[in-house]
Amino acid sequence: MDLEKQTILIVDDVYFNAKIIEDILCEDYEVVTARSGKECLEYVKSTKIDLIILDVVMPDMDGYEVCRKLKANPATKKIPVIFLSGRGESQNETKGLELGAVDYIIRPIHPLVIKARIKNHLALKNQRDILEKFSFRDALTGIFNRRYLDEALKKEWHGSLRKGEVLSALLIDIDYFKKYNDFYGHVAGDQCLCMVAEALQKSSLRAGDVVARYGGEEFMVILPATPQQGAVCIAQRIQNNIAALKIENEKSPVDTYITVSTGIASTIPMITGGQKELVEMADLALYKVKNNGRNAYQVFLDTDFKKSRSLRPRT
Repeated sequence: MDLEKQTILIVDDVYFNAKIIEDILCEDYEVVTARSGKECLEYVKSTKIDLIILDVVMPDMDGYEVCRKLKANPATKKIPVIFLSGRGESQNETKGLELGAVDYIIRPIHPLVIKARIKNHLALKNQRDILEKFSFRDALTGIFNRRYLDEALKKEWHGSLRKGEVLSALLIDIDYFKKYNDFYGHVAGDQCLCMVAEALQKSSLRAGDVVARYGGEEFMVILPATPQQGAVCIAQRIQNNIAALKIENEKSPVDTYITVSTGIASTIPMITGGQKELVEMADLALYKVKNNGRNAYQVFLDTDFKKSRSLRPRT
């Protein structure tokens, strides 16, 4: 498979109809087919699809219902859908567009026209994807921002709940960063944040892990399917990688170089809880580290919750 080609899914119960479109598009795109609405919905669960060409009239589940289900699913709602039909009545076209389709093409198909329309819709999708990508990135460090973090944490919480897996989180704070900023200046402070962010990314090796800027000089790492001991290993790696940067911090009471404090929380999500609980656990562990002298990591303990059910003040 050519990884540079975008993937188009043709959904049509009539083989001949699907083959005509496939032959028109196969030179420019990776083309796959589904013979029913159900097959389409199953296919998009496991394969990245850039655009769907969807027949309106199909047995069991028509194209309108398939589109409705695609748009109701957060994982597939952004895939552009083009309806293909022999019905040219305006009410049918209106219905398709109201359901969220980007276009409605009437048979018979004109190869140059359908190619041009698909090219335009994919170009628009690429532009949206680029804008969305940058909207989820922290402008200074280039890692994920708080907006993305909140969405990712929610997604991983529900995923871990469904699978019954452990979800871990690290809340990381640069020790005495205000003193560093005041002494070395904001330009140096920005450079320090970028170097720490890069070190955090290098400390987290799996594709599913999320490294994000939580706010100010705080960062968070989300570790799906990672038990407590695995989270501790990541925290230790972070401590070592930050130390290896050797960023001088003359005003730090704990070291001559920049250091970090890390709160570690691990839990198997429950229906009665929520992702905010995991953040609170990591926050309480971080508070404990900072109270005990900083430049270390601390695992959240259940006894910490008995002392406080609310977020600790920052120091």
